[in-house]
Amino acid sequence: MSNATPRRDFMKGAATGILILAPQVVKGYQANSALSVGLIGCGRRGTAITAFFAQNEFAKVAALCDIYDDQLAQAAQKFSGARQFKDLNDVLASDVDAVYIATPPYLHPPHFEAAVKARKHIFMEKPAGVDVAGVKRVVEAAKYADKTKRISIDFQQRYGKDYKAAHQIVQSGQLGRIVEVRASWLSGGLPLREGHPADQEEMRNWLFYREKSGDFIVEQDCHNLDVVNWFTGMHPVRAFGYGGRMVRKSPGNIMDNLALTYHFDNGLVFSYSANQISKGGFADVSETFLCENGTITTSRKGYKLYNGGKEPVVVTTSYDITKDAVDDFVDGARHGRLENAAFAAAESTLTGIMGRESIYSGREKTWEPV
Repeated sequence: MSNATPRRDFMKGAATGILILAPQVVKGYQANSALSVGLIGCGRRGTAITAFFAQNEFAKVAALCDIYDDQLAQAAQKFSGARQFKDLNDVLASDVDAVYIATPPYLHPPHFEAAVKARKHIFMEKPAGVDVAGVKRVVEAAKYADKTKRISIDFQQRYGKDYKAAHQIVQSGQLGRIVEVRASWLSGGLPLREGHPADQEEMRNWLFYREKSGDFIVEQDCHNLDVVNWFTGMHPVRAFGYGGRMVRKSPGNIMDNLALTYHFDNGLVFSYSANQISKGGFADVSETFLCENGTITTSRKGYKLYNGGKEPVVVTTSYDITKDAVDDFVDGARHGRLENAAFAAAESTLTGIMGRESIYSGREKTWEPV
């Protein structure tokens, strides 16, 4: 049994968790044929993860869409035979069963809304948006989504086999209540694109511009925040933190380091730190849940369980767990094992936005205004 208090209804009228829908409402033909998928946004992440769709024997990469010819051409070399589009609406009007939205985060709300209206299965990159208005737009669209379609967001930890096993350990109650949480994303810098026209700078290097990415706490660190929300079964209600640019000179205007304290309404304290300036090969991307009877640390490399033994129980993950997320999406869409993950994704995105706004303002921020 979870130690957490019930998840608060953060958006009136919307479920905040993942909603599993009955298989009988889904058209049965999809279980007997490959799921055709259209990639929207042929950048580095989009083409890398689309490779997992291509590797799945029950999926077919049928369409590619990007506003830039060079990115479209590079993706076409990887996924031969896929139709090429320059306009999002043309992909959505086509006969693909599903779309993978891998555009910059500030475009997620309008692109998600359009895909919902087109009644496609949707696999979308995180976060849900870069500001409160955008996230609310995603929530409103998700409320009216076709209930025979699957909506998944690429918070891949929720689908990773070892992450799910660690989550079950915490939920089982064997460790007792969670009494403190710490997490971090301490790693190196982001890849920089060069050689493009000046008027394309903010789009080509959108990661570095807060208006496009939401800053790195929203674009990248939302993964840690999502795991904490998932394991605790609730979201924090207050946040206070600091951050800035210690090393990063150009391009853009995002921070390169930050530290935050989040507080939950049951008294639980969550300490968070992140940067994109770690050197010498050091990295720490993980979450630690300190409980009454033990501790568990989770990461994409596996988990460590400290439960009274002389040595921790170590479970190692040796592959990219995004494959688990993609495979689960394909299987679920084909067989009617559906979910609407937009609500939980919105909650975790808003958790990041609350922390970011505290850092920007130098003041504590609370959940209700968010």
